[in-house]
Order: sequence, then structure tokens, then C-alpha cells
Amino acid sequence: MSQLIARVPSHAPLRYLMLAGLAGLLFIGAVPASLNAARGGKTEVLPVQKAAPAAVTIEGIGSETELRRQLRAKNGVAELGASTSKVMFSQAPTGSFGFIVPKVLGLALVTQSPDLAMDRVAPSANAYEIHKLADGSGMVVGFMGTEVMTQVAPSERPKNVRIALHSNPSDKAPHIVAVPLVKLVADRMPVRLDSKNPDGPVMFDMDLQGTPTRASTQGGP
Repeated sequence: MSQLIARVPSHAPLRYLMLAGLAGLLFIGAVPASLNAARGGKTEVLPVQKAAPAAVTIEGIGSETELRRQLRAKNGVAELGASTSKVMFSQAPTGSFGFIVPKVLGLALVTQSPDLAMDRVAPSANAYEIHKLADGSGMVVGFMGTEVMTQVAPSERPKNVRIALHSNPSDKAPHIVAVPLVKLVADRMPVRLDSKNPDGPVMFDMDLQGTPTRASTQGGP
């Protein structure tokens, strides 16, 4: 390196001196890596941990049909193909949505089941909508009150929130929201708001954690 610098004439333009210095720095920086490779060492790369998605909300209120349309567009999901009547979440294509009856969803979350069975068409009026995002993450769609919705918003997200996720909108739960499946912890089953109406709206009381609580049921093409 000293010889390289020595060959540069004293009257050489400043840019040549700068290039010579840069070449020396690059050479010095490459030496440790070369020596390490010569000794049989290897460069280790830390595994990348994919973060669970944040809750997704739609500002404002409206008809259930319109709110669901807006949320589907925001999450980039479309209806399952007409040839599919029921599919496991792990086998569903990414960027799609399906439905699951409250009892089955409750059992899956309480038992921490690794997979979910989704229907292309809602089997009941109180079925919960499930989104499978482009990265394979699962989201459970429901409705919340204003106070709870502001708590699950990413900018105000505490570590743990107790949420009441309704299957359908009402005066008490007018806002639509999608919460990450892998962050949900349930210790009880969903309850019907009208005990005399088996297909009426239900409410699922559970915890929304700040970090994933179980392995994600990811898959599909």
C-alpha cells in the first residue's frame, strides 16, 4: 500500500490522491474477511423473524356490507374461488377471505389449534370473517366499540388489551376491525347476545397480546 501511494507524483491532481486513499481503505477492510475465510470460518446470518401484523381498522361507521368491503380492500383480500366450499386456512390461497362459525373459532382459539377450517360463504349470519393476507398472516374480523378500537390502533397499542369482538355491528360495537390471529388468547367461548336467537350476533371476549402467542398458521401458494 505504501508503494502504491509512493508512485503517485507530488503534482498529481487531488482526485488521484483521494482515489489512492480510498483503495487503501477498501484493501484494509477486506483483509479480516479474507483471513477468516482462509481459516475455514463462515459468516453467520441471523434469522429474520417475521412480525405479526398490526390490527387494521376502518375509520367511521356505515352499513355492515360497506364496512366489510372497505376492510377487504384495505387488506387486499378477495373471496375464495367458486370451486372451493370449505378449505383449511393453511391451504387457502394468500390474499383471500372466508368465514368460520363462532363455536369453531372459539374452540380453535381456546385450544390453540394450529389450523382453521374456513367456508367460502358465511354458514350463518353471525359467522366471523377470516382474512389471509399476502404474507400468509391470519386476521379475524369483527366489530368493536370506539374506546376499545382506539386501544388496538397501532399508534396507541399497549402490551395487552382485553377486547370484545362482536360478529356483527351494533350501537355498542359500530367499528370494524381486523386483529391478528397469532396475537389472540381466549379462555372462554363466544356468547350469544340474544340467548333465544342461535343465529343472532355473538361477542367474543379475549386478550389481544402485544406479541405473537403461538405459531402462525401460514401456508398456501
